[in-house]
Amino acid sequence: MPAKLKYNHRWAALAVICLSVLIINVDNTILNVALPTLVRKLHATSSGLQWIVDSYAMVFAGLLLVAGSLADRFGRKLLFLIGLVIFAGGSTGAALSGSVHALIVWRIVMGAGAAMLIPASLSTITNIFIKPADRAKAIGIWAGIVGIGIAIGPIAGGLLLSRFWWGSIFLVNVPIAALGFIGALFLVPNSKNPKVSRPDFGGAILSTIGLGLLLWAIIEAPVHGWTSRSVITVELTSLIVLVTFISWEHISQHPMLKLNFFRERRFSIAALAILLGIFGLMGALFIQTQFLQFDLGYSPLDAGLRILPVAAMVVVSAPLSPLVARLVNVKFTVAAGLAAVAGGLWQISTISSTHPTFVSVLPGMLLLGLGAGLMMPTATNSLIGSVPREESGVGSATNTVAFQVGGALGVAVIGSILATRYQSRIRLATIGYHIPAAIMHTISGSLGGALTVATSIGGSNGFLLAHAARLAFMGGLKVSLVVGSLVALGGIVLVITILPEKAKN
Repeated sequence: MPAKLKYNHRWAALAVICLSVLIINVDNTILNVALPTLVRKLHATSSGLQWIVDSYAMVFAGLLLVAGSLADRFGRKLLFLIGLVIFAGGSTGAALSGSVHALIVWRIVMGAGAAMLIPASLSTITNIFIKPADRAKAIGIWAGIVGIGIAIGPIAGGLLLSRFWWGSIFLVNVPIAALGFIGALFLVPNSKNPKVSRPDFGGAILSTIGLGLLLWAIIEAPVHGWTSRSVITVELTSLIVLVTFISWEHISQHPMLKLNFFRERRFSIAALAILLGIFGLMGALFIQTQFLQFDLGYSPLDAGLRILPVAAMVVVSAPLSPLVARLVNVKFTVAAGLAAVAGGLWQISTISSTHPTFVSVLPGMLLLGLGAGLMMPTATNSLIGSVPREESGVGSATNTVAFQVGGALGVAVIGSILATRYQSRIRLATIGYHIPAAIMHTISGSLGGALTVATSIGGSNGFLLAHAARLAFMGGLKVSLVVGSLVALGGIVLVITILPEKAKN
């Protein structure tokens, strides 16, 4: 690709990249608004819902670093195009799935495609926007699109579910991926680092297995018990595998995770800030769409529209984040973003359990959007700007690993705390009613399952069951969001005490 095209058409290339990145990040949350529908159509339990969301993020995160190496070695444009094809194929399979297990498998395929797309896109931006000011602006737009995708996913999902079957939320990816493919062929320049080491497939396998085992232990703990032998065994095994992964990266001649990057505080603390902020954001969105539909009774479309304030705040704050960072420095911009996320989670956790309303959660949702918009572009620019440009594929992959691991852990931890609290309260509320084991499994499996049983029972008993289930869900919501808030507050302490004030140019 001639250098002239690289410079004259770089903003058009950015538009193509952002279109493809948009569908990847819409897919992070478009599924959330369909979760209640999957409870009804596929009989998914709470843990099943968490796996449908996290199987995508698990593979996405596990393969990102090796995909970054592949992009640097064989060409970022090539990996970008292959990723689009795989993502579109996985989307088609997901749309046609007839069971929870089949949907999880196809979500894994989608995660593999996304893992190729994202590092190739961000490293391409880094290579075509040479000047620090232009690069910061381009990354701000890219990160803003990421945030917008996360926020508008529920709206897009609600629109599709109001007119089509649930599989349409995946099938819509296919024509957009096709447009991105055609645009990338003609507008996105190719770049590579011919001196890059060979891909670290051993590291990819270890990291994916380690993260997968950790997520299994967290997600399945409410079902098997947090102190059960199986959960503790898997937790310990996951830690052993993850420690082995770090050791492997330390001794490997071609590590996919460049541990020396983490000696640079602009890199390590920025990555940690992204992880901790997204932990709370994704966990909250996982819960909020269920709260809006099951607890407040909104349709998928109405629930999706009520996530719009999050998107609006991201749209406003993300493009302004580079300006804010120049005015008050990087450290305090990232800290302010985390503070807004923490405040949003805390505010939502304080709403009434007996008479919750949308208005009561609106301030918290606005804060979540503001925090995401301030934190993500600033932390991303700090991280990417701290690595050599020829290593941008691995650097950008590490950035997105932090995003995906944070989101996966947020859904797993916050979702499992909610499920544990919900199950404890609903079982206590139904003591003495002699409910058959199969029906009790449905009731304790999710709020949606309990409401389905309540509807079938009808009368005063059905009303009492629905009321008890909603109260149990709200109890879990409060505790889980407080945990998310505390995690974000911990991130503020690290950012204020360790992150340098300015990004490296």
